[in-house]
Amino acid sequence: MKHSRTTLLLMMTLTTALAVAQKPTPNLKDYTDGKYSPTSKGSDLRSLPDGEHYTAMDKLGTAIVRYEYRTGRVVDTLFNTRTARECDFKNFEGYEISPNGHHIIVWRESDEIYRHSQRFKAYDYDVRRKLIKPLNESGRKIMLPTFSPDGRMCAYVADNNIWIKKFDYDTEVQVTRDGATNRIINGSTDWVYEEEFAMTRMMTWSADSRFLAFVRFDESEVPEYSMQIYGEKTYYPSYYKYKYPNTGDRNSTVSVHAYNIETKDTKTIPVPLDTDGYIPRIEFTTVPDQLAVMTFNRHQSLFSMYFANPASGVCKLILKDENTRYINPEWVRTLRFNKNGFLYVSERDGYAHIYQYAPTGVEQRQVTRGNWDVTRLIGLDEATNTVYFEAADESPLRRSVCRVDAKGVKTNLSKLPGTNAATFSKNYAYYVLRHSSATTPTIATLHETKSGKELRTLQDNAQLRERLAKLSYAPKEFFTVRTADGVELNAWMVKPADFNAKKKYPVLMTQYSGPNSQSVLDRFEFGWEECLAAHGVITVCVDGRGTGARGEEFRKCTYLKMGDLESKDQVAAAKALAKQFPFIDASRMAIWGWSFGGYNTLMSMSVGEGTFKVGIAVAPPTDWHYYNTIYTERYMRTPKENAEGYALTSPIKLAEKLTGKLLLIHGTADDNVHFMQTMDYAETLVQLGKQFDMQVYKDRNHFIMGGNTRLHLYTRMTDFILENL
Repeated sequence: MKHSRTTLLLMMTLTTALAVAQKPTPNLKDYTDGKYSPTSKGSDLRSLPDGEHYTAMDKLGTAIVRYEYRTGRVVDTLFNTRTARECDFKNFEGYEISPNGHHIIVWRESDEIYRHSQRFKAYDYDVRRKLIKPLNESGRKIMLPTFSPDGRMCAYVADNNIWIKKFDYDTEVQVTRDGATNRIINGSTDWVYEEEFAMTRMMTWSADSRFLAFVRFDESEVPEYSMQIYGEKTYYPSYYKYKYPNTGDRNSTVSVHAYNIETKDTKTIPVPLDTDGYIPRIEFTTVPDQLAVMTFNRHQSLFSMYFANPASGVCKLILKDENTRYINPEWVRTLRFNKNGFLYVSERDGYAHIYQYAPTGVEQRQVTRGNWDVTRLIGLDEATNTVYFEAADESPLRRSVCRVDAKGVKTNLSKLPGTNAATFSKNYAYYVLRHSSATTPTIATLHETKSGKELRTLQDNAQLRERLAKLSYAPKEFFTVRTADGVELNAWMVKPADFNAKKKYPVLMTQYSGPNSQSVLDRFEFGWEECLAAHGVITVCVDGRGTGARGEEFRKCTYLKMGDLESKDQVAAAKALAKQFPFIDASRMAIWGWSFGGYNTLMSMSVGEGTFKVGIAVAPPTDWHYYNTIYTERYMRTPKENAEGYALTSPIKLAEKLTGKLLLIHGTADDNVHFMQTMDYAETLVQLGKQFDMQVYKDRNHFIMGGNTRLHLYTRMTDFILENL
């Protein structure tokens, strides 16, 4: 009997092991097809002004449906292509609802311009008449439809000029007439503002709908960049030209203007601004005659906010924040106004924390404090004076959703460890919580704010969890690595499913490493690393100095020498890993990255003295002289001011020291990191007699996507790693 039981247990163990062994491993095609990516339902909910209802598009893009927060019950359908009068299209891509609910702008046939911007055909749906027609008489594509607070008008940008649609009279008014491609932009932003301040809308309505304020960009003196476009149906290439300021070059000259709806006059607002300064944001407060104009000096070390009167033009300094290095523009973009003042995040005590101000600019209280960073300011519930935010309060690897009440009591609204984010209703009565961890795909749940009670699950990604359960892979492991000079860095590791500690494994280090970025986070990511593990390659990610959520000093210690410490930390981490883990083969280590990660790959292979046998650099900056003003000068100042720093951190200047087998990859139509950077680096290697591999993608931008491109890209990189490690 005892013998039979032992035999049975042995058979069960062998059967289980066989079942695990027979599970398929992750594969590149499924990864690049998005089969390992969680869906994001819950992020598309839009709160209506009453805070008790929200809207969402149906799955087919044919209707806008209104729901009740508490129950999830469908209340009604606000717009439907099948029932709208004179609607000649079946679906649409996006929408905006007027504050009074009388008009809905829907759009379709969108064209992507750059990272955040797009133009599209827009239509006005008159809710009361159930009638839809083109928003503008010409039918040309527009940008940035912006409703007036009273809902009776909508401003938009077309061909670099601002127009206003007046619904009551069914008329259009042209506000500006000097807009011209690569010269003058009204109401939207130039390329570098869009990319580095993440802003496209530069127009705002006064609370009483009497004024429309906007920023005018004069980019006439900004150097022009020309990209060759090869196309598909021509034997000759064309050229795309746009304004792109490299470090030290001229930026657009910016000015603020206020258009009076009644008189149709436009006044220039004399905002105090250096000739080479920036205006990253303008916003009317809740007070009709208060236009908040936010400015940076060129170094982005001095932030000033003025309240300007749109009628008189008088400006008054309300807030000033100065830093010895630089100020994160995220805190300017997310500064929140309310009836009793505003909220702003500053790093004045060494960590990113929230401060509350009166309308006069007088500080009322420091809302958050501690040796941790606020990572996102959500807003203020004015009824209770409660502030909501996201923070790395538990660990730099995690994110919590928190609130601080009027008495200063802090409460964590997210109970599960990992990465949490939230979107609140207009009245802060409800919130959608999105949670994920290294082992849990995104779960979106709807909660009542006061009690914290979970009302229902919006998305659990059950299908993805089931798909992953059928695969053979090892879970991501988090740990710390201490470099030879005593710096402790956060890291994660992905091992093969059949890992054997007695074997020696090759290692690919993956990283981004850019300022205030984080790659080592307890969040769900599944893809190439798991595919490589199926081929016996361990992947390790280490966040070096300069990365986020560890206080101001840790993220800003790279100032004026961006790339120096970042690359040294990857080299030091690689050496420490080989000592810390006996199963790591120090002779078979590789490093790769994209964009800044590609740059840091080149730097690490140049200062590593043979640490890395293989490297892959995708779309890499190769010398900071080539990159744009706003980003580079924030961390490096201008080449004239910091010649030594630019020379110290240039892969081109360090190319002679490059060791290891290198694969360079770039898209020829990259508007961000120009293909020219890779070409100049490649030429440097050629003249030095250094062999390398190169992969070019025709007419692809910084993201290198489209058709079969992603599968080809990751197959190319996988083959290169396996062949050379």
